[in-house]
Parts: sequence; C-alpha cells; structure tokens
Amino acid sequence: MTETTAPSSSSTTTPAVVPDAAQALVEKHRETLAQATEALQQRAFHSRYPESPSPKVHGEEAAPTGLKAHEAALGAQFESLASQPTTGQWVGAEKSPYGPELGVTYPELDVDAAMEAATAAARAWRNAGPEARAAVCVEIIDRIHARSFEMAHAVMHTSGQPFVMAFQAGGPHAQDRALEAVTVALQAQREVPESVVWEKPAKGEPIRMQKDYRVIGRGVGLVIGCNTFPTWNAYPGIFASLATANPVVIKPHPMAILPLAVTVEVAREVLAEAGFAAALVQLAPENPGGTLAKDLALHPAVKIIDYTGGPGFGGWLETEAAAAGKLVYTEKAGLNTVVVDSVENMRAATGNLAFSFSLYSGQMCTAPQNVYVKAEGIATDEGELTAEEFGEKLGQAITHFNKDDAKAVEILGATVNDDVRSRANDFAGLAERLGGTVLLAPREVEHPKFPDAVVRTPGIILLEAADREAYTNECFGPVVFLIRTESTEESFQVATETVREHGAMTMAVYSTDEEVLAEAREVAADAGVALSENLQGQIFVNQTAAFSDFHGTGANPAANAAYADAAFVSNRFRVVTTRRHV
Repeated sequence: MTETTAPSSSSTTTPAVVPDAAQALVEKHRETLAQATEALQQRAFHSRYPESPSPKVHGEEAAPTGLKAHEAALGAQFESLASQPTTGQWVGAEKSPYGPELGVTYPELDVDAAMEAATAAARAWRNAGPEARAAVCVEIIDRIHARSFEMAHAVMHTSGQPFVMAFQAGGPHAQDRALEAVTVALQAQREVPESVVWEKPAKGEPIRMQKDYRVIGRGVGLVIGCNTFPTWNAYPGIFASLATANPVVIKPHPMAILPLAVTVEVAREVLAEAGFAAALVQLAPENPGGTLAKDLALHPAVKIIDYTGGPGFGGWLETEAAAAGKLVYTEKAGLNTVVVDSVENMRAATGNLAFSFSLYSGQMCTAPQNVYVKAEGIATDEGELTAEEFGEKLGQAITHFNKDDAKAVEILGATVNDDVRSRANDFAGLAERLGGTVLLAPREVEHPKFPDAVVRTPGIILLEAADREAYTNECFGPVVFLIRTESTEESFQVATETVREHGAMTMAVYSTDEEVLAEAREVAADAGVALSENLQGQIFVNQTAAFSDFHGTGANPAANAAYADAAFVSNRFRVVTTRRHV
C-alpha cells in the first residue's frame, strides 16, 4: 500500500497521511459532499438516497435479493463480526414483534480488548484528516444503502415497523441523516485552518510564528441504540463521532441488534478496504437484562455517549456518566402536543392527525399525544364544535383511516413490547385509572401475514386540564389524550408548562387566526420545541427532513441535543496547536 500526502499550505506542517484507497474515495465523493454542504447551508430539500422501494428505482432484483440476504441471516451466527475481539461466547435473543424468533446470534465483545483495539486504530484515522474521513463515511453510507431491502426486513422484524416505513425510516431516511451528520462534521472541521503564519508587530522585524492546527478526536464514542428506530436514531451519533476522528462502539438494544450488526459489518469492510483498521467500528451486543450499556458508559476509554431511550437510564447518563467526564447526548421521552384553536378544513386536519396518530401505532418519539381543545367550542368549516365533538370527529377519522385491516397493518405495524400492548389491551382500565372518558377504544386488527402480531388502532381518552397527573406521563403507543381547557390561552399555558417540565419533540397548532398563530410561535420558542402550523396535506408532525428540519432542539427535557446542528458535532473533536518561530 502506498500513501498519499494531502496538500498543505506549508511544507513544515504535519501532513495528513491518506492511504491511496481512501484518497480515491475523496475524489469519488467530492461532489456528493459539495452538494450536501450546499443543501445544509440553504436548509434546502436534499436526499441522496431515494425513499421509494419501487423496482423502478432500485431494479427488479433488489427486493428479492434483500429478502434472501435477510433470510440467510436468520437462525445463524453472524460470522462476519467474529473478527472483533470476543469472549468466545455468542449472544442474541431477538424475537420479531410480528411473531417469529430471529435466531441470530452475535459474538460477545471482549470490552477491554475492543477498547484497546479502537484506541490503537484511532491515530491513523485521526492523521488521515477530515476530508478522507468524510469520504470514507460516505462510502460506508452508500454501501449500507445498497443493502436497504435487507435492512428493511431487519428493521421491520426487530422494531415492528410496517415494511415500507422500515424501508424508508430504517434505510434512506436514516442514511440521509447519516450523511447530514458527516456534512456538519466536515464543515465544522474545515473552519479550523490547517496552518497559518502569525505576525505580531514589534520594534524592527515583526515576530513571526508558524502555527499548525490539528483536529483530534476525544476518544471512543459509545452509541446506545433503541428498539423502535435502531438505525435512524443511531446513525447521527455514529457518523458524527466517526467523521470527527473518534472510534465508535455500538451497543444495540437487545431486541434490535440485527440492523446495527449489518451496519457494523459494512463499516468494517469499507474501513479495511480504505486502508484503516476495522476496529474503528465495533458492535457490543448482549442478551436482555444485562448491564453492558452502563459498564461501557463508565469505561475509561469512552469519552462520548449517544443515547436514545427511556428517561430513567437517560437521566442516569446525564448525571453519573457526565459526572465521570463523558460528553453525553440524549433523546428521551416527551409529551408531544397539539393545540386546536380553530380549523379551516376539518376533514383535512383530522385526516392528517389520524395518520400521525396511526403511523407505527404512535411508537415514535415525534408522535403526538396530548391534544388541547378549548371547551367553549372551536370554529370549523363544519360549524362550532365542542371539545368532545372535536374528539368524536377525530375518532371517526381514525376509524375511517384504519377501516381496512390489510391496509391498516401497513401503517400501524406491530406493537413493540408488553408495555405498549398492555395499555392498548386494557384501554378502558387505563382511562379509569387516569379519571378520563373513552371517546374511541383501540380496535384489534388481524395481520393477514403474521397472525401472532399484536396490532391496535389508536384510542382516545377525554381528560380535563386539571387532570395533570394523568397526561404528564408519556403513554408510548396508540394512546391519544384529548384535554379540555377553558380557552386557547390555557391550552398554550398548559402546553408550555408541560413541555418545559417533561419535554417534547414536536408541537402542532391549528388556528385560522393569525394572532393565535403568532402566539403559538412565541409559545414554541418559550418551551423550546419545534412547531408545525395547520398541517392538512402530505406533511405530518411526526416527520422531519434531513438537511432542513432539526430533529429535537436540545432546549427541553426530551432531548439535550438536535440532529444535526453544529453543537451536536463540534464538541466531539478538539484542536491541538503546534507553533514555532519562523
């Protein structure tokens, strides 16, 4: 292998050492990164990876080839990761929310040996420079994209997402977010000059020094994955850390290992081909009930932690792991909010909301939960409606949207765990415990292909604004709280207070009054939450677009970071200065 020395502004700087294979990737992906950088600066629509699973886009063989690859992994050992440092044991107990056990086992990581290997691999990765790292990352993402159909089945049968959603969210949308993180990282590193000649005026000749600046990683990045969106939520952290010179260890949720195992397999292949150590990316799987996430979080080599999941462990990371000197990024639970003041087109508005509540049975961090409606009535194109009447109209829209079981399952997916199932199965009991009234009970939906899948349509519970204890907890899954308030002002007040106290990823408002909409923008800013206004078409509150929408704000308790702003990336690297007289 020969190596290429990247151009430098001064012959006395420490040059980037780029393997020839990596330099070829720099040239291959130069235009890709230029286009992504321009889109990021303009916050414009940009998608490198097409979201449609159509054979017209991917070719006739892509879907059956992906299915065949997925089926080949089932009931087998994931041998390609045996090159990692292992304990010699195999782990894995994944069961599809649609019923069947996957039967895949993975080599258990020898943590100390893995950290030693990652640390040893970091120097060459650091010394390759930002451009080479970004190009290698793009190649990894492109290769993952080529396996999008295989990934879709892996995501579907670990998360319970319906197939098309698993293809889109687990594949191209996650890949676009990964590219976004790489682009933000590259842009941040480019702002650091490679070398300058510094002059300070003095008597006679000025004092001259050459100052060289080197970007260095902080250490190993730990990414702790979630069950519901194993790739979409993990990729920003993985690629933000990797692009900023940090090795990455990925600890998947025990019930959603396979999608991240495929990801790691691809990453290690590309890194080795590009002339770097595969140990820059490693997988740390475990069986349910273990403590590996906590053990890894406190490992001395780990300096960065990305976490998506429940508030309990997330809070522990934000206190204990942060106190141990770790840089911690979390996304946790929240109370996503809709405020209804008045509605221009009830059919369009309730149809939009029906989709938002139904998509993946509400098992999304961005799915709405709390709907605030003033009791005195709201003006609509169907006349003045009380809060309860609005709830009944919303219930009718949800029922109509999910009337055909065969079509409904392709939106609802399957419930992911026993907690979600228990709420849906005992909805009347849930309403009674909360002191509410059932306006719409969840309906059991029979899946035509997977009879063991537990599929439920969303249900609606009517509550009063005074019932704060009832609606200030996240009820993950197909649960909608319709909360009756005295006025839109009270709706805004309660929404602000609950988001500030408990967090939210999204907020929506419906109003025909420009003054109310203006106040909603102020409320969203006060609460630190993203706002959507009068959504009635094909854009939904629980969707965000890479390169344009920030996912989360980091300004309320639901998340302390945003995918993918500069703050999410820039603190993952530091700058070391070397200076000398000239």
